[in-house]
Amino acid sequence: MVIEIKEASIKRDEKFILKNINWSVQAGQHWAIFGLNGSGKTSLLKMINGYIFPSEGEVNVLGKKFGTYDFRELRKSIGWVSSSLQESLYVNETVEEIVISGKFASIGLYENPVANDYEKAKNILDKFACSNLKNRFYYSLSQGEKQKVLLARALMAAPKLLILDEPCTGLDIFAKESFLMLVDNIAKAEDSPTIIYVSHHIEEILPLFSNTLLLKNGSVHSSGKNENVLTNDNLINFFDRTIEVSQKNNRFLIHTQL
Repeated sequence: MVIEIKEASIKRDEKFILKNINWSVQAGQHWAIFGLNGSGKTSLLKMINGYIFPSEGEVNVLGKKFGTYDFRELRKSIGWVSSSLQESLYVNETVEEIVISGKFASIGLYENPVANDYEKAKNILDKFACSNLKNRFYYSLSQGEKQKVLLARALMAAPKLLILDEPCTGLDIFAKESFLMLVDNIAKAEDSPTIIYVSHHIEEILPLFSNTLLLKNGSVHSSGKNENVLTNDNLINFFDRTIEVSQKNNRFLIHTQL
């Protein structure tokens, strides 16, 4: 079991941010987490990464139970791409330094890399067709290039779990599809990590994500196989408004009626 959450809640100032979350992810599965702004997606991810602990309930990630393991070590097995991480990176770091820092799960490079680290970073950047960016400063990159660098950083430690937190935010349609193609290629690799893709745009859910968790107001609305969760009736109930769901090239689309 990659992720196992039982009756987990997070409460702040007498208000539930997450409430009674039950969710499990098995090895070999790739999941999408879908929810509107304020639904609790980011809080759930922070809990999985051990940055916030549940007020009640039980959380196990990669076989490690919260409260019994050093999460600084666990994070080295978790790749995380997020907009908040992007804002935390030092602007005067080079692409190479940022990618290598992923080995140590640190914001900034404070360790002394070995020759193999430079070689691995180069190989990942080559796969992403980004080797020409190696010596560029992060602030000088386009939004699409920044997201590819963060994805390369996330893969540096060969993670068992890869979490993509709204990674296409700010990307134009072509940069978005280019990024999603990289994700698809990662999932098809023989040593692919379990991938969790978080978004509030349903069209970003690639066919590789066969399971979806719907979060609403801090609680699980529904979860399971896409054919059972991403149905017209279920999504009408989820959104509380009239919509129509369609599929094209195995990608879901939502048509709204205002």
